[in-house]
Amino acid sequence: MDKYSFLNTAHTSFFAELYDKYLTHPDSVEPSWRAFFQGFDFGTETALDELDIQTITQAASINNGQQLGMPESLQKEFQVIRLIDGYRSRGHLFTETNPVRERRKYEPTLDIENFGLTNADMETVFNAGEIIGIGPSSLKEIVLHLKRIYCDAIGVEYMYIRKPERIEWIQNWLNVNDNHPDYDADRKKQILKKLSQAVSFESFLHTKYVGQKRFSLEGNESLIPGLDAIVERAAEMGVEQFVMGMAHRGRLNVLTNIFGKSAKDIFSEFDGKDYEQEIFDGDVKYHLGWTSDRKSDNGKKIKMNIAPNPSHLETVGAVVEGITRAKQDTHYPEDFSKVLPIVVHGDAAIAGQGLVYEVVQMAQLDGYKTNGTIHIVVNNQIGFTTNYLDARSSTYCTDVGKVTLSPVLHVNADDAEAVVHASLFALEYRMRFNRDVFIDLLGYRKYGHNEGDEPRFTQPKLYKAIAKHKNPRDIYADKLIAEGVIDESYVKKLEDEYKASLEEELEDSRKEDKTVITPFMADEWKGFENVREWEMMDAVDTTFDKEKLTDIAKVITQLPTDKKFLRKVEKLVKDRHKMFFETDKLDWAMGELLAYGTLLQEGYGVRMSGQDVERGTFSHRHAVMKVEESEEEILLLNHISGTQGKFQIYNSLLSEYGVVGFDYGYAMASPNTLTIWEAQFGDFSNGAQIMIDQYISAAEDKWKLQNGLVMLLPHGYEGQGAEHSSARMERYLQLCARDNMYIADVTTPAQMFHILRRQLKSNFRKPLIIFTPKSLLRHPKAVSSVDELSNGAFKEVIDDASADIKKVKSLVFCTGKFYYDLLAAKEEHERDDVALVRVEQLFPVPSNQMKDIIKKYKNANDVVWAQEEPRNMGAWSHMMMHFSEANKFRVASRRFYAAPAAGSAVRSKARHQQVIDYVFDKSKDNMTRPSSSVKK
Repeated sequence: MDKYSFLNTAHTSFFAELYDKYLTHPDSVEPSWRAFFQGFDFGTETALDELDIQTITQAASINNGQQLGMPESLQKEFQVIRLIDGYRSRGHLFTETNPVRERRKYEPTLDIENFGLTNADMETVFNAGEIIGIGPSSLKEIVLHLKRIYCDAIGVEYMYIRKPERIEWIQNWLNVNDNHPDYDADRKKQILKKLSQAVSFESFLHTKYVGQKRFSLEGNESLIPGLDAIVERAAEMGVEQFVMGMAHRGRLNVLTNIFGKSAKDIFSEFDGKDYEQEIFDGDVKYHLGWTSDRKSDNGKKIKMNIAPNPSHLETVGAVVEGITRAKQDTHYPEDFSKVLPIVVHGDAAIAGQGLVYEVVQMAQLDGYKTNGTIHIVVNNQIGFTTNYLDARSSTYCTDVGKVTLSPVLHVNADDAEAVVHASLFALEYRMRFNRDVFIDLLGYRKYGHNEGDEPRFTQPKLYKAIAKHKNPRDIYADKLIAEGVIDESYVKKLEDEYKASLEEELEDSRKEDKTVITPFMADEWKGFENVREWEMMDAVDTTFDKEKLTDIAKVITQLPTDKKFLRKVEKLVKDRHKMFFETDKLDWAMGELLAYGTLLQEGYGVRMSGQDVERGTFSHRHAVMKVEESEEEILLLNHISGTQGKFQIYNSLLSEYGVVGFDYGYAMASPNTLTIWEAQFGDFSNGAQIMIDQYISAAEDKWKLQNGLVMLLPHGYEGQGAEHSSARMERYLQLCARDNMYIADVTTPAQMFHILRRQLKSNFRKPLIIFTPKSLLRHPKAVSSVDELSNGAFKEVIDDASADIKKVKSLVFCTGKFYYDLLAAKEEHERDDVALVRVEQLFPVPSNQMKDIIKKYKNANDVVWAQEEPRNMGAWSHMMMHFSEANKFRVASRRFYAAPAAGSAVRSKARHQQVIDYVFDKSKDNMTRPSSSVKK
């Protein structure tokens, strides 16, 4: 008996369902069936044009080469399923999603002939119809439904997802009403209302502020009803806070019509009035952040936050993720889904900016995940003047979303209902699976890059089509009129009422002389003050009870006895116990860890991230201990007390730009958490230069934003080459002005302890940049006593305690690790005529203290600034700008160089020694000799 004869009698729907499962997830199908289907696929692919049943049955034979006689009806069922799979996998390529351009052509098409079917099969009923939710249906009906699901106004990419439950959920969602919304009249009127607001707002600004930049939303106004639908539905689902980031395009519209920012305030910003606050320079209107409370239609209160952003597109995305995570950790640690991040991208930016990839890669990492982000691309099909064909190599601008196997929906921005439908899909998916989802809102840009630009210079054909094209509001209004939902007067009434309210707001705004900028996230910053530069110099009490400090030391110097650790780890912890309880010589790691411990004990949080920070690049920190066999992680700092704050430390992905942005955002939303980013080597921070320039150094001036982010940048010349020596302190110092941040280069564990504690013990927040050591981590002289931690304070300047004031002829100011190099030379040559003074804080410059020290050493006729960096780097130029007395100093430094350090250890050591020699003997000035004569 033919062992495959059961195929003649079994119900074909069973095979259809099994084959569909095989196409989606082959590994989920029983092995013998999987082999059968593989054979069928092989046969179909090799004989598709002239379907050869014998070839297929031979290929499908799975035992001893035995032929299988497959019923033709079953064979056809399989071919229909392949057709369905084709639409699922490639239907998005054949959609009607472009409102103003003809779609590019793709081959092969989804014509039935490409699946071994013909017109003669169109009336045949196939059980495969059950797969798309319509039951047994004719091929004609199946094709019609497939086109409505996958090739109308929404194109969906999702078949690359590897989780069967997600695939099934998506397909079930799409099959409902053939992926088309079925909204009642009230919902349709709400969509029209938001569309009308979006269109009217832009036209109002266009007439009142002719030629002014506003980066209008025109061509993509359906973003507004899409966002409105997300907010309303999310409130019903339990979301309590939104954190949004977007660049300029449509931002003012979103602020007014989604976030509820008063149009009066926006008009004041358009009128260019001065600001009410003096210690604030402000920014252009489409960069400012905003926080508000919104009540949903069902009466639920939602906190709305839109982060401020610079002109550097996509930068704000990393910040949004950090803000979101901070809010989740602080307010909803048991349910991250209650805070929803939404990032709105431009099509050219999401495809062109590498930061997007960095942020996408964070999505599922423990230290950075936010339970899914809704990404919406306002797709103008153009970037400034660059056509999309010149802007990317990928098929879609959203292809970066496939990195995390996120579903992507491409939507025609002219179809407002489809936009709302896709937006609700994105929300439901995020809430159910805690994953990212992307919406590509395909529209156009009515005017040029800004409203003063002429787009016809570069896209004359496109802009002829756009000039004739109806806006989305009018398109939708015509649809509703045709359906009998509204009459022709309804739209005019909506527009007249909204524009009347704008006129009233405009009139009110012009009665006021100044613009008032509302602080972003003021609720998170209650009790904090804005301070000026001189107030940053006020002493802050950072002492800590010695008995409590001892209790913390006991916790962090004792491993659990019931777990086995590497012998090196056990020795490390024993050494730490010994240095605290026996020798009273605390090294750098102990000073740092005790700073964290004391803050945690006081109820503050501590978060640190960066490359390899758990152990530390130089194996000094070991904040996370691994159990040898299981690799279980032990964080001793989380075992101080039952009421302590939480210590979080995460090895980051290999990213600077994205991670610094994330941690800056975290610090922005959590001022009572000591948030630290550490560079693997200090100059690696230059990968995050945009964050440093646009946020860290300038945000308080531009956006009235305080931020307490700490950046630890390993710095010091130990002959490790150009990329492992300098943290490029000159770049940070050049950015210093007035009261924008702290810069320090500290030399002892106690100094590290107190400066970290000062960061949270003050009643204001400033970014803190610390140039941290490498060789000093284990230097025998870079130690502190327990008493220096418990009863000490941060010293902006450290005088030479060993100096005999009367004998000192040369007064040397230096900073950081170079002090110990100079100290070694001073001791070796017994130079009691030289005093070494450490400038621990480089900004704000401790001018008064430095002046007092100069006065103190009355016999010093030689005042030196000594640095290990080249003359054009390091702190020298900064000191000349901010400390007038420095212009009279003798300078000891390396010569002027393009690279921070030599690659040769021998050459580096020679240059280093030249500087040291010149500090102690002014006749050895290597700067006055020609380059060729300088010893290498």
